[in-house]
Order: sequence, then C-alpha cells, then structure tokens
Amino acid sequence: MDPWLHLSDFEIGQLFRHYELLQLWNQRMNLTTVRPGPETVIRHYCESLFFATHLPAGNNQISLYDLGSGAGFPGFPIAVLKPNWQVTLVESSQRKAVFLRESTRQLRNVKVLAERMEDISEQADWAISRAVDARFVLATVPRIARSVGLMVGEDEFLAIGKDSPIAWAAPVRLPWGDRTMCLYGSCEA
Repeated sequence: MDPWLHLSDFEIGQLFRHYELLQLWNQRMNLTTVRPGPETVIRHYCESLFFATHLPAGNNQISLYDLGSGAGFPGFPIAVLKPNWQVTLVESSQRKAVFLRESTRQLRNVKVLAERMEDISEQADWAISRAVDARFVLATVPRIARSVGLMVGEDEFLAIGKDSPIAWAAPVRLPWGDRTMCLYGSCEA
C-alpha cells in the first residue's frame, strides 16, 4: 500500500471549504473543542482520511453510516475521498445536523440524518464512528450494518475486544502517537 495519500486540488478545496465553514460556525456553537490551525487539520481531517484509507472496502460502491457525526468526522473527509460511496452522516443534535446539511451541500454522495442511531431503520454496508461510546455503537451495529469501523483509544479497544460480537481484523494505530486505534470488523452471523 502506498504510504502517502494523494488528493487532487479539487478534493483539497472541498476539505478547505469545510474547514472554513467549521471555523465560522464554531464561533456560534460548539462543534469542536480542537483549536483552529494545524491541530484541527491533523485531529479531524488527517485522522479521518487515514481511517478511510484503511477501510477494507476498496473502491467498491458502498453505503456507510457515520454514527454521531458531530461536525462531520470522519464521514465528510471520507465522502470527499470516496465520491462513489454513499455516506450518511447521523447526528441527533438538530443544530449540528443543520451545520452538516450546510457543509455538505456540494457533495452529492452525502445525506444527513438528524436522528439517534437507535432509530435508524435501513441497512448499510458499514457503520463507522469516532468519539462515541463504542458500547452504544456496537449495540446498534448488528441491526444496521454488516461491518463496523471505530476510532477508539487504546484502553477502550482493550475493553470492547473481549466481549464483542464483532469479528475484528488486526487494529491499525494512528501514526500521530495519541494511542488511538482504528478498528475494522464484521458482524458475526
């Protein structure tokens, strides 16, 4: 696998427009606590893109739920990177859902669901999440998706790995040294 991700000027432009809108809206409502600048780029955009490159879905057309999307991570960068994937950003906060609708207006492969993950009634190929309690995600996933991807801390990974109904692949550690793991698995039959 190529260790470098190559983005087009168009893709970088889409990510930058999202970044600018995020900074503007974050002045009025709490979308992220990460400070603007390099920390935001690494923690939100780079981590999301890294996560996407390790999703074992290849370039196939897939449907994906980003559960508890918040400001659109990791779903928004994934939708930019994989325009043939159908990405649904699931966010129960109505105010955040309004931001998500505004920030994804130019992306044809994104839909925003302003509801709780427990209320989702349709199936997707993947359900992914970051910064949401993995226990809640794992309780919901078998009903709504065949596969799951999580970004979790090392301690949370150790806790969920023992009793999970998910067949996990080997975890992938984020390269930025904050002890975050990317987990990918499938629901056992």
